[in-house]
Amino acid sequence: MKNIVLFGPPGAGKGTQADVLKETYQLIHLSTGDMFRYNMKNNTELGKLAKTYTEKGHLVPDTVTNEMLKDEVTRQLEKSPNGFIFDGYPRTKDQAEVLTAFLAEKGTEIAAMVALEVDDEVLVGRLLERGKSSGRADDANETVIRERIAEYYRKTDILKEYYQAENKYYGVDGVGSVKEITHRLSDVIDTL
Repeated sequence: MKNIVLFGPPGAGKGTQADVLKETYQLIHLSTGDMFRYNMKNNTELGKLAKTYTEKGHLVPDTVTNEMLKDEVTRQLEKSPNGFIFDGYPRTKDQAEVLTAFLAEKGTEIAAMVALEVDDEVLVGRLLERGKSSGRADDANETVIRERIAEYYRKTDILKEYYQAENKYYGVDGVGSVKEITHRLSDVIDTL
């Protein structure tokens, strides 16, 4: 089983790339963003709680995110997948440790963290453009976007160190055409 953590700040293109990579490698794409949106749209208890954080540009607490993810992984494992692309999770060292322990219980592990690296100004431009059509309030306000990016770095820089210590971190240039970025990602994944 090949499990990949696809990493990068908001607007880096993780969702776009995950869609391509899941088809190429026959992996299940688990997006915490999709899980949050589903739970918020359906007004679940976890969704209501998550929404109070995302509307302020803050990350959802680990306890909420961990439970959403564990439920989804457990459900998807019934399909005997080739592996997973984790998109937007883990975001903290605590989440990484929870994921490592949880996957070990399931008899598998993370093969690599592949991080899309993109300049902040490019990210702001991408998110503002996405906000014009997505209807997402957090993509339409530059102040909220910049806070999301800043909080991403504050809370997730340690993950780079965590996966580097395990020789599982790979940084990839996230600027260019979708095809160019996919090629760079595939070069890394094919070596695992």
